[in-house]
Amino acid sequence: MAQCMLHFIIYVATETYCMVLFIYIILTTNIYGQISYICVTIKMFMKQSIRTFLSWSVFLTFFMSGLTVVGQTDEAFEDIVCKETNAHRHLFNPMLRSNLLTANYDLKYYRFEWEIDPAIYAIKGTATPYFKVLENDFKEINFDLSNLLIIDSIMWHGQKLSFSQPGVYQLNIQLPSVINKGSLDSLSISYHGSPPSGGFGSFIQDNHSGEPILWTLSEPFGAQDWWPCKNGLEDKIDSIDVTVITDERYRAASNGSLINEVNLGNQKKSYHWRHRYAIASYLVAIAVTNYAVYTDDVLLSDGKVMPMVNYVYPENLNDAKVGTKDNVSVLQFYDSLFVDYPFKKEKYGHAQFGWGGGMEHQTMSFVINFGWGLLAHELAHQWFGDMVTCGAWEDIWLNEGFATYLEGLTQERFRGPNAWKNWKSGKINSITSNAGGSVRVDDPSSVNRIFSGRLSYSKGSYLLHMLRWKLGDDLFFKALRSYLNDRKYGYAVTSQLQSHLESTSGQDLDEYFKDWYFGQGYPTYTVSWDQESNRTLIKLNQISSHPSVSFFEMPVPVKLKGEGKELLVRLDNDNPDQIFPVYPDFKVETVEFDPDLWLAAIGTVIKEDILLSSSSDSNPESISIYPNPATDLFFIKMNDNASVPVTWTLIDTNGKIARNGYITTKTDKVNISGLSSGLYRFIVLQNGKTIYNKSIVKM
Repeated sequence: MAQCMLHFIIYVATETYCMVLFIYIILTTNIYGQISYICVTIKMFMKQSIRTFLSWSVFLTFFMSGLTVVGQTDEAFEDIVCKETNAHRHLFNPMLRSNLLTANYDLKYYRFEWEIDPAIYAIKGTATPYFKVLENDFKEINFDLSNLLIIDSIMWHGQKLSFSQPGVYQLNIQLPSVINKGSLDSLSISYHGSPPSGGFGSFIQDNHSGEPILWTLSEPFGAQDWWPCKNGLEDKIDSIDVTVITDERYRAASNGSLINEVNLGNQKKSYHWRHRYAIASYLVAIAVTNYAVYTDDVLLSDGKVMPMVNYVYPENLNDAKVGTKDNVSVLQFYDSLFVDYPFKKEKYGHAQFGWGGGMEHQTMSFVINFGWGLLAHELAHQWFGDMVTCGAWEDIWLNEGFATYLEGLTQERFRGPNAWKNWKSGKINSITSNAGGSVRVDDPSSVNRIFSGRLSYSKGSYLLHMLRWKLGDDLFFKALRSYLNDRKYGYAVTSQLQSHLESTSGQDLDEYFKDWYFGQGYPTYTVSWDQESNRTLIKLNQISSHPSVSFFEMPVPVKLKGEGKELLVRLDNDNPDQIFPVYPDFKVETVEFDPDLWLAAIGTVIKEDILLSSSSDSNPESISIYPNPATDLFFIKMNDNASVPVTWTLIDTNGKIARNGYITTKTDKVNISGLSSGLYRFIVLQNGKTIYNKSIVKM
């Protein structure tokens, strides 16, 4: 995101006149429109200055809303999330997520025929949708399409139809006669123009090493910028054909299998791609430039060989070949771990494009480079996001949380224990960098919130990782396979995933999803332990970082070590203050909280005297503290049945003593001014035994 900040500063310093022009436009016209978010280089600002002017105010909104999308040190992951988030900022309007005007028909097929010159920001062509009528009295049909594109003609059974564009993204077509419910019909829409996009928007023209390139990227609602579609997350197109006509020196990449390349004469060539799987509108894509093309063969788990087709900038060919060769192993891993690669009758592939991230276009991910993490992430989307697509933007974690976790699984499988541990610690650091935030998107009007690196990506991935710990590998992966098979080539929401996890495991997961999907925050544990002659007592105390969740009910892993031995115990923690007797066959010397990083949590371990009959607030009627949280001081009240004197200790999250003191009166106070804000343990001892043990928060 620092890169985005730099672009903004450069932009302000060099393009001040943009603001003047923008104000003039606003004051003299009524063109407020749907305008793009901009986070691009000076080169792209200068080349697309008019679009940049129109993008100024929305970019400022993005800038003022906060630029940090993920708080961790994993720079490669931060870069992916930053660029993916920025790519989705264009023309976002939550009201367009489900257009009721397009609900009365079911899309079956599209034939696209486009003419593209990658050196020119424009599109020309014809889209022919086939649709099934779902209602009676079907007299008109509506599509989502920008009114900045010019309609040349609309043909239906040889007749030229009348149409109107009454909204910014509405194309209304009047039919000459009623089409009966259940009928399959089609029409052809010919159009041309410059789509309303800019920067990292849905339709982009740029160059690489002096060569022009044009690509599309439509998530979440950008398809309507450049072709007449049905936006939203309720109707996939069953099948598409894409033909792109361009100069013979270029190649065109798209979804599905390349059926033919035809020389048309006049230095023109056509590329025909065919895709015979259901596809969401935002996953339809094209890219055109002077690609070098090569193929990696992939041996799938069923014994068949499938092509991995790669469209690469010639100047990056050698690096690409290394990266895609590695990605063959990743595809084989996913193919064997989950269900068969979803589009194995056609291909998987990559097309290089010009912004710093990736986009999981169905069967052909668009990527900026060929690094391990990026390729593994976008490939994972072919299962989670493409074959099974989130059915609401509130559930984007079903796309991004899964893809992030699958990339993590490749670290576990291929990159070694250190890489896997670093991946997990990076995600925990991200999640716990802020006290609030749910995996469920609570504000689907905000692209920044939908594509939050901390919540949709990191916390979403850890929601899965903790389910794996809770259920065990066999049941966890079995449930995911069941989910994929049930929702195959369709949409899904979180409750449907939960249903498969519950039916497979036999566990009731309502509380888990209430805490970790709907709820905000994370738990902080204090692990106290005491060694007795034949057993070890372990006491767990938990506080939540956010009031939406009073207690996170989770099995907690704790490792005991001593005398050259170790024992990992799983403590079923179902209340905030709980003591567990453990019987290792060695004298315990150290205790470690969550050594394998299964939990999205913070933990502190301290050694202290534990009374098995005590709770974390022993004799709770005898002592009380207030206020909690506290700013500069809190009070200790010893009730009538309590005796003094007692000693107290304040312990920070690193297990170090922050303050200690002595109480000789029934009411006393503790000065905590000067201490850092955060969580502390307040322990009161009498005659060497703990009589009070409670967490306090210093504001």
